[in-house]
Amino acid sequence: MLFNSINFAFFLPIVYLLYWFVANKNHKKQNILLLVASYFFYSCWDYLFLFLLIFSTLLDYFSGLKIYKSQNSKTKKFWLWLSISANLGLLGFFKYYNFFATSFSELLASFGLNSNPLLLKVILPVGISFYTFHGLSYVIDIYYDRIKPEKNFVIYSVFVSFFPLLVAGPIERATHLLPQIQRNRKFNYTATADGLRQILWGLFKKIVIADNCAEYVNLIFNDSAHQSGSNLVLGALLFAFQIYCDFSGYSDIALGTARLFGINLLRNFAFPYFSRDIAEFWRRWHISLTSWFKDYLYIPLGGSKTGSWIKVRNIFIIFLISGFWHGANWTFLAWGFLNALYFLPLLLLNKNRNNTEIVAKDRLIPNFSEIIQILITFLLTTFAWIFFRANNITHAINYIHGIFNKSLFTKPTIFPLTLLVLLLFFIIIEWIGRENQYSLERLGFKWPKMVRISFYYLLIIIIFIFMGKEQEFIYFQF
Repeated sequence: MLFNSINFAFFLPIVYLLYWFVANKNHKKQNILLLVASYFFYSCWDYLFLFLLIFSTLLDYFSGLKIYKSQNSKTKKFWLWLSISANLGLLGFFKYYNFFATSFSELLASFGLNSNPLLLKVILPVGISFYTFHGLSYVIDIYYDRIKPEKNFVIYSVFVSFFPLLVAGPIERATHLLPQIQRNRKFNYTATADGLRQILWGLFKKIVIADNCAEYVNLIFNDSAHQSGSNLVLGALLFAFQIYCDFSGYSDIALGTARLFGINLLRNFAFPYFSRDIAEFWRRWHISLTSWFKDYLYIPLGGSKTGSWIKVRNIFIIFLISGFWHGANWTFLAWGFLNALYFLPLLLLNKNRNNTEIVAKDRLIPNFSEIIQILITFLLTTFAWIFFRANNITHAINYIHGIFNKSLFTKPTIFPLTLLVLLLFFIIIEWIGRENQYSLERLGFKWPKMVRISFYYLLIIIIFIFMGKEQEFIYFQF
C-alpha cells in the first residue's frame, strides 16, 4: 500500500476515525488499533513477510528484557550479540546473499574457475533495513543502560511497526518514540492541521516533482549510450531532484500522518540542497540514518577525537557501510566512497562544523559566496548520484564519459519545459520555507485566510493534474 495510492486514501481516514472516535480516551485501545492497522498495512505487500517482522519484534523484545534482568556481563553480551547476529543475519541473507554469491563467482571466473552459484529467487522484505535498525538501537541502548526495556509487548510492537515509518523510516530511537506511545494522547486540532499541510507538501514532492522527473531520468539513463552530453547532464540533475523529492516527500507524508495520531517522528530532511559544503549536506540528508551511524558506529570507533589516520579510517567505514546499506551493488559502495572523499578535507582541516545554521538565516537573498558554495555542493552531490542511479559501475563510468565530450555544449534534445517551471516553483517554495521544519509549516500564515486556502487548493489541483500511474518510492527497495 503506497502513500500515493487510492488504497491509502481510504485506509488512513478509516484508521483516523476509529482512533479518535472509537478508541479515544482509551490508551490501550489506541495502541492495539495502531498495531493492527500497521500489520494490515505491512501485509498488503506480502503477508508472509509479516511473520518475519513479528519474529524480529519478538527477538528484540525478549533480548531487551533478558539484558536488563541479567546480573553478569557474559549473559548480557550473549543476548546482545544474539539480537545483533540474528537481525543482521536476516538482513544479510535477504539483501546481500545474491550479491556476495555473484561477486565470489565473478572472482573465481577471473582466475579461470567456473562456478554456478545458487541464487535466491526471493524479493527483499519491504522495510527490513529500517525496522532492523529500530530494534538494534533499542537493544544496544538497553545494554548500555541508556533506557529501560518496555514490558508491554503491544507498546514495543507499535514502536517497531508504526505504519507511517515502517517501510522507509525515519529510523526512530526508543528514547524519542517509546515515551509518546506509552502516554495518553489527546486530539489536537493544530497538530492535525499541521500534519495535513505536511502530507500535502509530501504528496506534491512525490507526485508532481519526483514522478515526473522519473519519466525523463529513466529515458536518459536507460539509453545513456545514445544521449548527448547535455542530455546526460540533464538526466543527472533531474535524478538529484527525483531522489530528494521522492524520499523527503515520503518522510513528509510519514511525519504528517504520525502527527494526525498525536505522535511526532524524527525529522529526516532539512533542506539539504541548500547546503554550503558536504558536511552540512550530510547533517541535512537522511538525518535519522546519518545520526544512527554516528551514534552506534562512528563514535564507538573513536569518532573524530583520534589521530588523523583513525579519522580517515572511520569516515571511510561509515560512508562505505552507508552506501552498502542502500543496496547490494558496487555502485552504492562507489557512491559512499566518493562522498567520503568529499568529506575528508573538511574533517582534516576542522571545517566540517563551519555551517551549522541554515543558509542566509533571517535574509531573503544569499550573498554571492553562499550561492557559489551551494552550487558547488549541489554539483558534487549530483555527480555522486550518477553512481547511485546507474545499473552497475560500467554503466556509471560510461555515463560520465559520455558527459565530457563536445556534445556537452549542444542544446539538449530533451527539454521538459513544464517540469522545469514546476521545479522552479518548488525551489522557490523550499527556499522561502527553509527556516522551518518543512516548507509549508509557516508559509502563508500572514496572508489573508482565503489566499492561503486558495494556495493549498492550487497545490491539490496540480497534484491531481499530474497524478498518473502509481510509482513506488525509491527507498522502498532499501
